[in-house]
Amino acid sequence: MTTKPRRGRGATHDPANRFEPLEVDWEEPPPEKVPTRYYRDSSRSAITYNSSPDVGFDASLNPYRGCEHGCIYCYARPTHEYLGWSAGLDFESRILVKEDAPELLEGELRSEGWTPQVLALSGVTDPYQPVERKLALTRRCLEVLARHRNPVAVVTKNALVRRDVDLLQELAQHRGARVYLSITSLEPDLTRIMEPRTATPTRRLDAIRTLSESGVPTGVLVAPVIPGLNDHEIPAILEASAEAGVRGARFIVLRLPGAVEPLFLDWLDHHFPDRKGKVLARLRSLREGDLSDSRFGRRMRGEGVFADQIRGLFQLACREHGLDRSSPELSTESFRRRPEQRTLF
Repeated sequence: MTTKPRRGRGATHDPANRFEPLEVDWEEPPPEKVPTRYYRDSSRSAITYNSSPDVGFDASLNPYRGCEHGCIYCYARPTHEYLGWSAGLDFESRILVKEDAPELLEGELRSEGWTPQVLALSGVTDPYQPVERKLALTRRCLEVLARHRNPVAVVTKNALVRRDVDLLQELAQHRGARVYLSITSLEPDLTRIMEPRTATPTRRLDAIRTLSESGVPTGVLVAPVIPGLNDHEIPAILEASAEAGVRGARFIVLRLPGAVEPLFLDWLDHHFPDRKGKVLARLRSLREGDLSDSRFGRRMRGEGVFADQIRGLFQLACREHGLDRSSPELSTESFRRRPEQRTLF
């Protein structure tokens, strides 16, 4: 079956699901334009927990599973295999929607069993992907968090986050909000084929400016750093982000867990065949000869001389633009388990 880029999609096809014992090889390729379908997620809790020591949070909130942004490198793609689907086109075209996430969240924050802590929004897929403009699940969850003054850390690639500046500003007054905009490149053409349904770099910088001017602590996440493709942009991204008002910065080196690896390699074949050898050679230099490393503490940074060069370049640019200072920690001091009810009289 031929695999070629699909309009508005990152993946070119649906690779086999590692959990399925049988694979059906259809003769016809996917259509030129793959439609997005939405499904009801019947999960009975809004908050999920993890024990990973290197992600920076223990609890997260994910209104959506799957992500229409279609970022080819997304580490979350293999999570769709747990649903019986594929990490490829399925991940970006079959989106599960947790319609009652705000109500579930309200119940969990009111529960005596909830220990106030920072919630990541979200830990897996982007809370501001395109359908959020219509459904507003993320906004409704932020309304719940604002009522309870429970701190939240938002990570997104979408400028739609500006819509919710009022709620984020309200939380920030109680040291209860921080937003990280992920910027992978300042080149619109590269962004379009690497992250096909995300906001342009200019709009992300505009979102940073809006949030920062509104008093919402905002940072930039340079992620993923792809050696041989966008690593040279680190200083320019940090400079542009500092000018827009960010207060902190982080970076993550490309990870290729499970089915993400063949999808990324196929993407390189189609879009950057001339750079593929260089990209893969540098990735292997970070991973002791492998393309990926799942070990905690190493999977997001890599090791070796080239990893040190990336880290050094990032740290130098941070110092130059005043982004090497630590940001104030989010606080749970203002948390309210049962907010006061407004009356009509």
